[in-house]
Amino acid sequence: MSGLETGLLAAAVLLGALTQRATGLGFALVAAPFLVLVTGPAVGVSLSNALSASLCALVLARTWRRALWREVALLAVPALLVIPLGVLVVRTLPDGPLLVAVGTLSIAAVLVVAVGRRRELLPGRRSALLAGALSGFMNVTAGVGGPMVSAYAVSRRWPLPVFIPTAQATLLTVNVASLLGKGVPSLGAAVWAVSGCALVAGLVAGEAVSRRLDAARGLRLVIAVALAGGVAAVVRGLAEL
Repeated sequence: MSGLETGLLAAAVLLGALTQRATGLGFALVAAPFLVLVTGPAVGVSLSNALSASLCALVLARTWRRALWREVALLAVPALLVIPLGVLVVRTLPDGPLLVAVGTLSIAAVLVVAVGRRRELLPGRRSALLAGALSGFMNVTAGVGGPMVSAYAVSRRWPLPVFIPTAQATLLTVNVASLLGKGVPSLGAAVWAVSGCALVAGLVAGEAVSRRLDAARGLRLVIAVALAGGVAAVVRGLAEL
């Protein structure tokens, strides 16, 4: 990986972690499309899974007492059941079509976030099966499993202190399962070190930004950046077809 590519990777991770800390969502949504552009679809999504799992574990370690563990199970079980299908898709599709698929799923995830904050997209507890299955498939193929969990949480009217640990526990499970299915990406120690440092730097920067950035403006920032990454992935995939 060249110096420029390493710099772009660090910027994507830092920006993703910053938006996650400042707005409550957005690491994979913002970072995954750009990681895919830098490292390729399969490696980029797996790297996003690994970093997302680390971030979820850090947050869950401080908030686990308020998690709704039954809801975690309702979401995680269907997600785990469909992950093998997602792994098959990742291993079967060539890079071009896979880039298009990743970009399209990323754009769809952005739309879920934009619409799901105002409407009950997944009413009723049974919808946890659909939300979990879609989250698992989108996570293993595109690294964006969070929006479906968020849409379900809005429909169930979870308060933020409950949503945060419940979502982290669900996504930690899904990300670890995704990595087990595909394997940890083969990257040099320098790449992992840069990614880890960027993750921590983004969390620290997000702490400062969160005091000055209102929720509505932060959400618009997440949507704009994530859409740009998704569209770029689709364009690059179409160019490779």
